[in-house]
Amino acid sequence: MDQFVQIIGVIIISYLLGSIPTAYLIAKSKGIDIFSVGSGNMGATNVGRSLGFWWGIVVWACDSGKGILAILIATAILPENRAAATAISATAAVVGHNWSLFATLVTGTLRGGKGAAIWFGTMFMIAPLQVLVGMSVLGVAVIALTRYVSLAVLGMCALATIWIAVLIQQQVVPIEYIFYMLVVGLLIVFRFRENIQRLLTGTERRLGDPA
Repeated sequence: MDQFVQIIGVIIISYLLGSIPTAYLIAKSKGIDIFSVGSGNMGATNVGRSLGFWWGIVVWACDSGKGILAILIATAILPENRAAATAISATAAVVGHNWSLFATLVTGTLRGGKGAAIWFGTMFMIAPLQVLVGMSVLGVAVIALTRYVSLAVLGMCALATIWIAVLIQQQVVPIEYIFYMLVVGLLIVFRFRENIQRLLTGTERRLGDPA
């Protein structure tokens, strides 16, 4: 029963951390409603288009930090089962970012981001160094060649998911991580479904395009 309560606590804390609407708060401090400009998405790319490149980087770093902090707290609560705590916490944090309680309370509708930055942060706590380097190189290369941030995110997620699955089969990383990789991979594809459609039709906006 104690462990069950701890798991529920991890889920709630991680969800609430993920729900912190970083992009909304930073844009609002500059007099901009992030939900009313550009793509309307509560994410780093839309902030970058609306406020400037470096503000987008700030949002990306903050959102990544939410995932890292959630996992650190979860593993402190469940130190005897760090792998399960990490997988549960990372998943809950991404869900919180994608469907933010705080953003919903502010706007009156279920709102959130697409999960890319917070996913990237959780991967720092989950993936071995070679996976982090590999997916980062791929992401930078795709952006450099195409300026499509969405394509870079989708490519990074696909590579990381396959790579982690292979490492799980080789017993290099804990099997509990497969739950996180599959669930969050599907969530990212779902949240990027409109981007995928625009990529297929050639209408997706590129990095550097105005909001």
